[in-house]
Amino acid sequence: MAALQKLPHCRKLVLLCFLLATLWEARAGQIRYSVPEEIDRGSFVGNIAKDLGLEPLALAERGVRIVSRGRTQLFALNPRSGSLVTASRIDREELCAQSAPCLLNFNILLEDKLTIYSVEVEITDINDNAPRFGVEELELKISETTTPGFRIPLKNAHDADVGENALQKYALNLNDHFSLDVRSGVDGNKYPELVLERALDREEEAVHHLVLVASDGGDPVLSGTSRICVKVLDVNDNAPVFTQPEYRVSVPENTPVDTRILTVTATDADEGYNAQVAYFLEKSPGETSEVFELKSTSGDLTIIKDLDYEDATFHEIDIEAQDGPGLLTRTKVIITVLDVNDNAPEFYITSATSSVSEDSPPGTVIGLFNVHDRDSGQNAFITCSLPENLPFKLEKSVDNYYRLVTTRALDREQFSFYNITLTAKDGGNPSLSTDAHVLLQVADINDNAPAFSRTSYSAYIPENNPRGASVFSVTAHDPDSNDNAHVTYSFAEDTVQGAPLSSYISINSDTGVLYALRSFDYEQFRDLQLWVMARDSGNPPLSSNVSVSLFVLDQNDNAPEILYPAIPTDGSTGVELAPRSAEPGYLVTKVVAVDRDSGQNAWLSYHLLKASEPGLFAVGLHTGEVRTARALLDRDALKQSLVVAVQDHGQPPLSATVTLTVAVADRIPDILADLGSLEPSGKPNDSDLTLYLVVAVAAVSCVFLAFVIVLLALRLRRWHKSRLMQASGGSLTGMPSSHFVGVNGVRAFLQTYSHEVSLTADSRKSHLIFPQPNYADTLISQESCEKKDFLSAPQSLLEDEREETSSQQAPPNTDWRFSQAQRPGTSGSQNGDDTGTWPNNQFDTEMLQAMILASASEAADGSSTLGGGAGTMGLSARYGPQFTLQHVPDYRQNVYIPGSNATLTNAAGKRDGKAPAGGNGNKKKSGKKEKK
Repeated sequence: MAALQKLPHCRKLVLLCFLLATLWEARAGQIRYSVPEEIDRGSFVGNIAKDLGLEPLALAERGVRIVSRGRTQLFALNPRSGSLVTASRIDREELCAQSAPCLLNFNILLEDKLTIYSVEVEITDINDNAPRFGVEELELKISETTTPGFRIPLKNAHDADVGENALQKYALNLNDHFSLDVRSGVDGNKYPELVLERALDREEEAVHHLVLVASDGGDPVLSGTSRICVKVLDVNDNAPVFTQPEYRVSVPENTPVDTRILTVTATDADEGYNAQVAYFLEKSPGETSEVFELKSTSGDLTIIKDLDYEDATFHEIDIEAQDGPGLLTRTKVIITVLDVNDNAPEFYITSATSSVSEDSPPGTVIGLFNVHDRDSGQNAFITCSLPENLPFKLEKSVDNYYRLVTTRALDREQFSFYNITLTAKDGGNPSLSTDAHVLLQVADINDNAPAFSRTSYSAYIPENNPRGASVFSVTAHDPDSNDNAHVTYSFAEDTVQGAPLSSYISINSDTGVLYALRSFDYEQFRDLQLWVMARDSGNPPLSSNVSVSLFVLDQNDNAPEILYPAIPTDGSTGVELAPRSAEPGYLVTKVVAVDRDSGQNAWLSYHLLKASEPGLFAVGLHTGEVRTARALLDRDALKQSLVVAVQDHGQPPLSATVTLTVAVADRIPDILADLGSLEPSGKPNDSDLTLYLVVAVAAVSCVFLAFVIVLLALRLRRWHKSRLMQASGGSLTGMPSSHFVGVNGVRAFLQTYSHEVSLTADSRKSHLIFPQPNYADTLISQESCEKKDFLSAPQSLLEDEREETSSQQAPPNTDWRFSQAQRPGTSGSQNGDDTGTWPNNQFDTEMLQAMILASASEAADGSSTLGGGAGTMGLSARYGPQFTLQHVPDYRQNVYIPGSNATLTNAAGKRDGKAPAGGNGNKKKSGKKEKK
């Protein structure tokens, strides 16, 4: 304020108008400040609270903050004073280089209303940079023939400051031969030239040392110096000349490295060495000299580093052409960098929420973001878009700021979250785009009541159920989430038969499972109607009801009850009358019964369980009517006792019985005398006795049936064996009949051979073995007989053995005879060996009969030599005291046929200790067969 008081009055008015204009622009949304560079951190820039029309303390309450586009934050807000201060040191040359004015733009955001204000701060220059030459020492060569007035361009100096602080003048130290002349170029820069004032004489002074001083216009003044060494040469009076005083070229920023963009050309009127021109790139502070390269011999200018329009839009290059002796000339090359669409738009999310309630009204702001493209022109023209069919839209604000807002009400049950894709697309060709993703969760509110899957439920419970058993389950679904979806179940208050519903049924509040609290009886009540309520845990809670019908299913838990005939209470027995003249089908009485169950469990059937006179009465299966099954006879007893059973069709079935007493008489006086004797015969053990009798009869029947089956099997087996013997009997047909019929046959059969025949039932092959001759004068005992098994002998061996044994037969002994008394009988009256088996087939019987006939005929002739003496075989010896079992030949052992008990034995072979020819059996094995 003291500085303002020192200013003239007119200047005060100008400053006041300027401040008013600044405040007006701030109100309109644009705030401008000015601050010099290189001031300390925290220095005051402007009163932002006042310019926004707010109190200093309201800045923090309303969430006022600075929003920049990704660059380093250079300013900050002082929440206590409400002023805008510097956040760090500011270097104008680093930010804006030679650009004037240097303007910095950023935004002020009010969080409560999401309002954006643009702020522009001008960074004013101070004289903090002295002019600098590209080279500290410059060497020049001038021919001594050079005429006065000859101009030599010098290296110009560069000052990073602008305005008054920039380079203002050049000065040359005093000398006798040279002066300094400064020219201003079309670009406003000053170019020094060394002017020859007086002719040179190399012999007087071959080298001249000069000092060139460059000064700026700052306060204080800063300067830079360059030393100039002028060497005097001989006879080079023409300097090179460029074809153009200034070269201009435009290059796209995506031009590849090592691309030649321009060729500069300079000519020299001299000849020989003095006409050889070399090109040099004048070095100047900055990055320009690092981007381009100049070929000294050809003058080609090439790119050695990538260009970037966003860093520098143009480049200025000074090129010198110098001939052999050292004369030079200068030209300027201006390179304009053309922008290409090489930068995609960039998103800067300023503020965004991650969750929004589903009952938020349309127009709710979800987020605020900024989109920026580093390109220029059409390439920086940005359009933002959202996918279709989303309940959101974009609203554009200032400085490429966009707000994301809702367009309609949200429904969390339909979409619990949204993954919103924001697309920013520039106007380049080809166009570049960038996507940003915003994940938005939809917060749930309790806007849905629990819903049952059905409008009503029906459940069926068998009666006599256990207490606490699970009966049914109901489930309600709530599409909300968390507590809003937590469902609890309960009953609507009600009474059943005067008792509260809660005494019959309970429900699990969490699972909805219904439990029976008591055992239900179908005969008491058959259904139960109740209402189940499902309530969520929201605030306020929502609920819904559903009707549940529980039906009790009947079980067969009641036996039939007989109503008639009723059981007397005085101990007497009811009597039904049936006249003897009743015809078959006469209705005597009717049994009436009921069942408390229902359905199939109550279907009754009647059966006559027991009757004193079976077949006299019959009971109707479904009617229970007792009728006569036949006409009554005089022999029928006067008193008839009937036991009738009544049975239902349940599972398992239940039954009841009743005993009926029927008096059979044509007239009532006929039965009066016997009424005293009519007593019920319902003993408890009668039904058990009947059951035992039935079981016994069934067992006897089964045993008899098994016996018949076994008998039939044996008969079939015997018939099959007889068929096998008939089939194999052909081998014996060649024998003379004298061997079997007559005395000679019997003697030859008994004295010469014992035939052992083996038949196999399966293969129908016969094995006939003819052993050694038998000597009849010696009888062997049963224990000394050896048996051989010939079942495995082939038929060919049997025939060979038959031929061998036929040639070895001994003549029969005629001393062996049976007397009449010694003939055994076929009835089994003779006492034989208990271990033997009497012949019981046709072959054995015929053979025995032949033997008996032969013995009888010889006994009649008295030619039998077998008497009753010692060592003889007379029949008298069989009954004498000296008779033993070993002296009696056992004919039953002489023949063995598989499948039968007949046995033919070769006693002669056994007596001689020789095995029968062709025999390969086992002695012990044959002995076992005899015992069997």
